[in-house]
Amino acid sequence: MKRLTLPVMAFSLLTLGFAQVGHTQASSGDRPPTVEITRNGSQSSTEGSADSFTGCVRINPLFPVHDPSRASGARVTFKPGARTAWHTHPLGQTLIVTAGSGWVHQWGGQIQEIRPGDVVWIPPSVKHWHGATATTAMTHIAIHEQLDGKVVDWMEQVSDEQYEGRS
Repeated sequence: MKRLTLPVMAFSLLTLGFAQVGHTQASSGDRPPTVEITRNGSQSSTEGSADSFTGCVRINPLFPVHDPSRASGARVTFKPGARTAWHTHPLGQTLIVTAGSGWVHQWGGQIQEIRPGDVVWIPPSVKHWHGATATTAMTHIAIHEQLDGKVVDWMEQVSDEQYEGRS
Protein backbone atom coordinates (compact mmCIF):
# COMPACT_ATOMS: atom_id res chain seq x y z
CA MET A 1 0.00 0.00 0.00
CA LYS A 2 2.80 2.45 0.89
CA ARG A 3 4.55 1.78 -2.44
CA LEU A 4 1.47 2.79 -4.39
CA THR A 5 0.64 5.93 -2.37
CA LEU A 6 3.65 8.04 -3.39
CA PRO A 7 3.41 7.39 -7.15
CA VAL A 8 -0.36 7.95 -7.13
CA MET A 9 0.06 11.16 -5.13
CA ALA A 10 2.83 12.40 -7.46
CA PHE A 11 0.73 11.54 -10.52
CA SER A 12 -2.29 13.32 -9.00
CA LEU A 13 -0.26 16.48 -8.35
CA LEU A 14 1.23 16.33 -11.84
CA THR A 15 -2.20 15.87 -13.39
CA LEU A 16 -3.59 18.72 -11.31
CA GLY A 17 -0.72 20.95 -12.48
CA PHE A 18 -1.34 20.11 -16.13
CA ALA A 19 -5.09 20.60 -15.68
CA GLN A 20 -4.54 24.04 -14.11
CA VAL A 21 -2.12 25.07 -16.85
CA GLY A 22 -4.56 23.89 -19.50
CA HIS A 23 -7.44 25.60 -17.74
CA THR A 24 -5.55 28.89 -17.46
CA GLN A 25 -4.57 28.82 -21.11
CA ALA A 26 -8.07 27.87 -22.26
CA SER A 27 -9.85 30.48 -20.16
CA SER A 28 -7.49 33.39 -20.83
CA GLY A 29 -7.60 33.13 -24.62
CA ASP A 30 -4.18 34.79 -24.68
CA ARG A 31 -0.76 33.28 -24.98
CA PRO A 32 0.70 32.41 -21.59
CA PRO A 33 3.55 34.55 -20.26
CA THR A 34 6.96 33.34 -21.34
CA VAL A 35 10.18 32.99 -19.41
CA GLU A 36 12.54 35.88 -20.06
CA ILE A 37 16.32 35.48 -19.96
CA THR A 38 18.54 38.53 -19.79
CA ARG A 39 21.97 37.42 -20.92
CA ASN A 40 24.99 38.33 -18.83
CA GLY A 41 26.70 41.34 -20.37
CA SER A 42 23.67 42.34 -22.46
CA GLN A 43 22.93 45.40 -20.29
CA SER A 44 25.22 48.41 -20.10
CA SER A 45 27.24 48.93 -16.95
CA THR A 46 27.26 52.48 -15.58
CA GLU A 47 29.48 54.48 -13.30
CA GLY A 48 27.96 55.63 -10.03
CA SER A 49 26.99 59.30 -10.12
CA ALA A 50 29.14 61.71 -8.08
CA ASP A 51 25.87 63.04 -6.61
CA SER A 52 25.04 59.65 -5.10
CA PHE A 53 28.45 58.01 -4.54
CA THR A 54 31.97 58.79 -3.36
CA GLY A 55 34.83 57.02 -5.13
CA CYS A 56 34.77 54.51 -7.97
CA VAL A 57 31.46 52.59 -8.12
CA ARG A 58 30.24 50.38 -10.98
CA ILE A 59 26.54 49.51 -11.35
CA ASN A 60 25.44 46.54 -13.44
CA PRO A 61 21.66 46.26 -13.82
CA LEU A 62 20.36 42.73 -13.23
CA PHE A 63 16.59 43.03 -13.61
CA PRO A 64 14.08 45.83 -14.01
CA VAL A 65 10.62 46.01 -12.52
CA HIS A 66 8.25 43.54 -14.23
CA ASP A 67 4.59 44.38 -13.52
CA PRO A 68 2.90 43.42 -11.28
CA SER A 69 6.12 43.03 -9.27
CA ARG A 70 7.75 46.19 -7.91
CA ALA A 71 11.24 44.71 -7.36
CA SER A 72 14.38 45.51 -9.34
CA GLY A 73 18.01 44.67 -8.76
CA ALA A 74 21.58 45.52 -9.63
CA ARG A 75 25.09 44.26 -8.91
CA VAL A 76 27.15 47.10 -7.46
CA THR A 77 30.93 47.06 -7.09
CA PHE A 78 32.72 49.55 -4.86
CA LYS A 79 36.51 50.04 -5.11
CA PRO A 80 38.31 50.47 -1.75
CA GLY A 81 37.05 53.61 -0.01
CA ALA A 82 34.00 53.98 -2.28
CA ARG A 83 30.54 54.31 -0.77
CA THR A 84 27.01 55.55 -1.30
CA ALA A 85 25.72 58.89 -0.05
CA TRP A 86 23.24 58.78 2.83
CA HIS A 87 19.91 57.56 1.48
CA THR A 88 16.60 55.83 2.22
CA HIS A 89 14.35 53.43 0.33
CA PRO A 90 10.56 53.85 0.52
CA LEU A 91 10.00 50.07 0.74
CA GLY A 92 13.38 49.01 2.14
CA GLN A 93 16.36 47.31 0.50
CA THR A 94 18.06 43.93 0.59
CA LEU A 95 21.82 43.64 -0.02
CA ILE A 96 23.47 40.30 -0.75
CA VAL A 97 27.25 40.58 -0.42
CA THR A 98 28.98 38.50 -3.10
CA ALA A 99 32.65 39.54 -2.88
CA GLY A 100 35.12 41.52 -0.80
CA SER A 101 34.53 43.32 2.44
CA GLY A 102 32.28 46.29 3.12
CA TRP A 103 30.52 48.41 5.65
CA VAL A 104 26.90 49.39 6.26
CA HIS A 105 25.94 52.22 8.59
CA GLN A 106 22.49 53.22 9.82
CA TRP A 107 22.07 56.85 10.92
CA GLY A 108 22.71 57.04 14.67
CA GLY A 109 24.16 53.50 14.79
CA GLN A 110 27.56 51.88 14.50
CA ILE A 111 29.35 50.95 11.28
CA GLN A 112 28.95 47.19 10.70
CA GLU A 113 31.21 44.99 8.56
CA ILE A 114 29.62 42.91 5.81
CA ARG A 115 31.23 39.98 3.98
CA PRO A 116 30.40 37.50 1.19
CA GLY A 117 27.29 35.51 1.97
CA ASP A 118 25.88 38.15 4.32
CA VAL A 119 22.34 39.35 3.59
CA VAL A 120 21.49 42.82 4.86
CA TRP A 121 17.90 44.05 5.23
CA ILE A 122 17.45 47.80 5.49
CA PRO A 123 13.88 48.67 6.56
CA PRO A 124 11.80 51.30 4.75
CA SER A 125 12.83 54.94 5.28
CA VAL A 126 15.92 54.08 7.38
CA LYS A 127 18.72 56.55 6.59
CA HIS A 128 21.92 54.63 5.82
CA TRP A 129 24.96 54.21 3.59
CA HIS A 130 27.00 51.21 2.43
CA GLY A 131 30.22 50.61 0.54
CA ALA A 132 33.66 49.06 0.53
CA THR A 133 36.11 49.17 3.43
CA ALA A 134 39.06 51.53 3.14
CA THR A 135 41.35 48.73 1.91
CA THR A 136 39.13 46.15 0.18
CA ALA A 137 36.67 46.33 -2.72
CA MET A 138 33.15 45.00 -2.17
CA THR A 139 30.38 43.77 -4.47
CA HIS A 140 26.77 43.28 -3.51
CA ILE A 141 23.47 42.62 -5.21
CA ALA A 142 20.97 45.32 -4.29
CA ILE A 143 17.25 44.55 -4.46
CA HIS A 144 14.59 47.17 -3.81
CA GLU A 145 10.98 47.89 -4.68
CA GLN A 146 9.39 50.85 -6.40
CA LEU A 147 6.77 52.96 -4.70
CA ASP A 148 5.11 55.51 -6.97
CA GLY A 149 8.00 55.11 -9.43
CA LYS A 150 10.71 55.74 -6.82
CA VAL A 151 13.21 53.28 -5.29
CA VAL A 152 15.60 55.62 -3.45
CA ASP A 153 15.81 59.08 -1.89
CA TRP A 154 19.38 60.38 -2.06
CA MET A 155 20.66 62.71 0.65
CA GLU A 156 23.99 64.29 1.62
CA GLN A 157 27.39 62.71 1.01
CA VAL A 158 29.00 60.64 3.77
CA SER A 159 31.88 62.70 5.19
CA ASP A 160 35.32 61.16 5.61
CA GLU A 161 34.83 61.46 9.39
CA GLN A 162 31.54 59.51 9.21
CA TYR A 163 33.09 56.93 6.88
CA GLU A 164 36.02 56.41 9.22
CA GLY A 165 33.68 56.15 12.24
CA ARG A 166 35.01 59.31 13.88
CA SER A 167 31.62 61.04 14.09
